[in-house]
Amino acid sequence: MSLPLLRPGWADLGLFSYFWSFPSPLPPARCPSAPWWITGGLREGAETGGAALSRDRASLGEPGASPGASRSPRGGHRRAAPGLPSTQAPPKPSWAGPGAGKGRGRGRGLGPGRMNEAEGLRQRRPLRPQVITEDSPAQEAKEGSTYSSKVFRVTFLTLAATLTVPLLGATVLLDCPIDPQPISLKEPPLLTGVLEPNSKLQKAERLWENQLVGPESIVNIGDVLFTGTADGKILKIEDGVIQTIARIGHGPCGTREDEPTCGRPLGIRVGPNNTLFVADAYYGLYEVNPGTGETKMLVSTKTPIEGQKLSFVNDLTVTRDGRKIYFTDSSSKWQRRDYLFLLMEGTDDGRLLEYDTVTKEVKVLMVGLRFPNGVQLSPAEDFVLVQETTMARIRRYYVSGLMKGGADMFVENMPGLPDNIRLSSSGGYWVAMAAVRPNPGFSMFDFLSEKPWIKRMIFKLLSQETVTKFLPKRSLIVELSETGSYKRSFHDPTGMTAAYISEVHEHDGYLYLGSFRSPFICRLNLQHV
Repeated sequence: MSLPLLRPGWADLGLFSYFWSFPSPLPPARCPSAPWWITGGLREGAETGGAALSRDRASLGEPGASPGASRSPRGGHRRAAPGLPSTQAPPKPSWAGPGAGKGRGRGRGLGPGRMNEAEGLRQRRPLRPQVITEDSPAQEAKEGSTYSSKVFRVTFLTLAATLTVPLLGATVLLDCPIDPQPISLKEPPLLTGVLEPNSKLQKAERLWENQLVGPESIVNIGDVLFTGTADGKILKIEDGVIQTIARIGHGPCGTREDEPTCGRPLGIRVGPNNTLFVADAYYGLYEVNPGTGETKMLVSTKTPIEGQKLSFVNDLTVTRDGRKIYFTDSSSKWQRRDYLFLLMEGTDDGRLLEYDTVTKEVKVLMVGLRFPNGVQLSPAEDFVLVQETTMARIRRYYVSGLMKGGADMFVENMPGLPDNIRLSSSGGYWVAMAAVRPNPGFSMFDFLSEKPWIKRMIFKLLSQETVTKFLPKRSLIVELSETGSYKRSFHDPTGMTAAYISEVHEHDGYLYLGSFRSPFICRLNLQHV
């Protein structure tokens, strides 16, 4: 049997119309519909094609084809689904929502829930993809951003390599001038109570500014002051007038290289008959006549003491009868100009010595000290206090009585690095701090104490002068009781008034503050604090 050929054209639209006869599961699309003369024509063609398709299916004997389903009036009646009576609506699909079939068609002859073909075609029309050409602004912006990020990465990596490679090369190839040892320090004491920070040192006045440099230690005979300065001179200050009375070394002076020949007078004391005893860092112990300026050498640094040379003579204290002089040699390895190396290396080759002015003998009393600095006899002259700068503590050595020859700790874990120590009018001691260990706060010295590898790297790359510029100028002095407890403290948090304090000398109700590098002497009225 030959199969009848399906007629093309409107018959295809009849099949399309058949599928659109079911209720839509979605609400009607809210888009403008085509004019009625267009949708009506499409509708008529769809109905005609649908009828022809139904007759073809009936001639083939396919189930579900009925004459009632092949025609549909144009009045918008609902078409019957295949296999159902024409008067019965097709069952609602299980996937249809609650609003399915309730909409009304907008074209001519469309019933409820029906959508005309034009609307369906518009809804099924695919969206055109947006094509971004090379000239589009978005593409240009993206390419510009990518290029900028690449330039930044290349620049950053180049700069990092430029800085890192020389740094690594320097740390490997350069020699370190020091061999630092790890030092264990306790956590600094809290700055509370009598150690509470204040600004009392800012009430001090500067005297003879830029007329002298580095007045390390100060004494007085009556109202006349005496001090030693960084240019190797011993000065007398009377009625505000500065006069040079002696020089132990010789010029030129003024640079680090000149210091060993220029000389550097540090500790200075008044002995019997108003003579001066001076400790010069490079030349040794001297006696100076303040009236004539005549100098007499007592102990020379060229003479080894018990097989060890004197490289850094620092401070001294004298008995009232002038018989014994106790003095410190801060190191046998480092000189005064390398004091920062001595401090950072933690060398323990410092000593406390005794000189007898009658027998001319020198004895070693204590060894193994880390940067022994200022010294002071007790008021009863039964012991000597020694400032151990690197360890931030004060040691005590007994020179008479039942404890003679013994030593113990007088004060430990101080709030700074102690320099010189002098008697106070209350029977205690004034201690000047060369540097402060703030707590709360950050102490660079404590941070580096157990990190020798960082110290090596610093001094491979930087000189002492450069490192000194980064040291904080915060200043602190404390008064201790005769038993070593803190009585009061004076601070300059910024160091703008008093900086690099090395000694506190009390005279006639004033504190005269020495300094190892400042170009002035500070004077503080005790009645104002």
